[in-house]
Amino acid sequence: MGFTALSLTGRALRLLSQREHSRAELQRKLGPHVQEGEDLNAVLDGLQAKGFISEERVVESVLNRRANRLGAARIRQELQAKGLGADAVQQAVARLQDTELERAREVWRRKFGEPAADPQTRAKHMRFLLARGFSGDVVRRAVQGTEDGDED
Repeated sequence: MGFTALSLTGRALRLLSQREHSRAELQRKLGPHVQEGEDLNAVLDGLQAKGFISEERVVESVLNRRANRLGAARIRQELQAKGLGADAVQQAVARLQDTELERAREVWRRKFGEPAADPQTRAKHMRFLLARGFSGDVVRRAVQGTEDGDED
């Protein structure tokens, strides 16, 4: 076999060296590579016991990479897609709620920089933010700018 065959543990460690993966992600990615007599759950249990798989680190990784560009709804979707527990997802989304408006304003500022001149352009700005997972109320307030009395 030589260097072409990697053990499940080797494959898992290679994936984990690239970025944090949840247990569900590793199960999905490693499933096709399970050979006769190998136990994927035992391999994942061992990695989890040694601290190589951590739900908290996956959440932190996603928040650090994505929170400055995406709204809470989109981040919730990503965390759920990674197979994380409902409690971890809910806690992560709750942490984002306090900064949602500021983050939406910053995303809007980087993309457009100036208020919309007409209703069509304003609608385009709003669709842009909505597509990134910001709530309708936050999008409306962000596109209005600081007219509502909030200062940056």
